[in-house]
Amino acid sequence: MAKISPLMAVPGLVFAGFVGLALVGMFREDPNSLPSAREGQPAPPVVLDKFPGKEMFSDETLRDGNVKLVNYWASWCAPCRVEHPNLEALFNEGIPIYGINYKDQLANAEAFLKELGDPYTAIGRDEKGRMAIDWGLYGVPETYVVDGEGKIVLRFAGPVTQRVIENTLRPAMEKAAGQ
Repeated sequence: MAKISPLMAVPGLVFAGFVGLALVGMFREDPNSLPSAREGQPAPPVVLDKFPGKEMFSDETLRDGNVKLVNYWASWCAPCRVEHPNLEALFNEGIPIYGINYKDQLANAEAFLKELGDPYTAIGRDEKGRMAIDWGLYGVPETYVVDGEGKIVLRFAGPVTQRVIENTLRPAMEKAAGQ
């Protein structure tokens, strides 16, 4: 009788491992969201360049006792244009939004705000993207809900739409305000 090698089981075990990972991914709470290592942790230090003619913000601003949004954006980002009217609506409601212009040319960023409006309470520039690395940025646009103590409550990757505002941002802001 022929002897069966234990190595013959390896392909089946590898396949079973892939199936297991796929099942875990499919049954996550939100399979489309990207995980964030920063949620529940203090916001990383604010290290930005000045945006000429605009108010700057700092670490202390993020720990001022109020819930706020921090939004990474760029003039070259098409989804940033899509979300812009929604950010303006939130700003008009009195929600403070702190903008971080990401890896952008100043003239283009200024033209973007001149054309579409400025929904930001204060803005800084992350020209080299170093602060973005500390925040765990995947790409623009990304919006963070930060509680009054400067802790990141939520990270949302993608454009802020009405559905995102109602189903994701508002619940996170209410939760952060009630802590």
